[in-house]
Amino acid sequence: MRIILMKNKSMYNFLIYFVACIWFTNGLICKVLNFVPRHEAIVATILGSSFSRPITFAIGASEIIMGIWILSRFKSKLNAVIQITVVAVMNLLEFIFTPELLLWGKFNSVFACVFIAVVYWYEFVLNKTPNTQ
Repeated sequence: MRIILMKNKSMYNFLIYFVACIWFTNGLICKVLNFVPRHEAIVATILGSSFSRPITFAIGASEIIMGIWILSRFKSKLNAVIQITVVAVMNLLEFIFTPELLLWGKFNSVFACVFIAVVYWYEFVLNKTPNTQ
């Protein structure tokens, strides 16, 4: 039993760092530093081009903050619910309005569902400790 708990804790820790890295990389590299301009094009298509750069920057900064929040493990269950909600809404909007700008087109929704499942699994299945923070 102890070995299973240790494996679960190791997997949980790995997934925490992995997911935080995804948020941080997407926020900093893709949006804040604008190395992937299609993110700004997606924002421009959905919200208009007038303020697409500042909005994309703000989204990127929010994603960096999300990565830091994940690593802090403060209110981790609330964090997981917010991650799941943000990814679901963001991908639904992109699926409807800008599938041609997505890296894998409408197939991006499959990756979003996998990401949501991973976040749910690590926080609500692997993390059996009550969230007391």
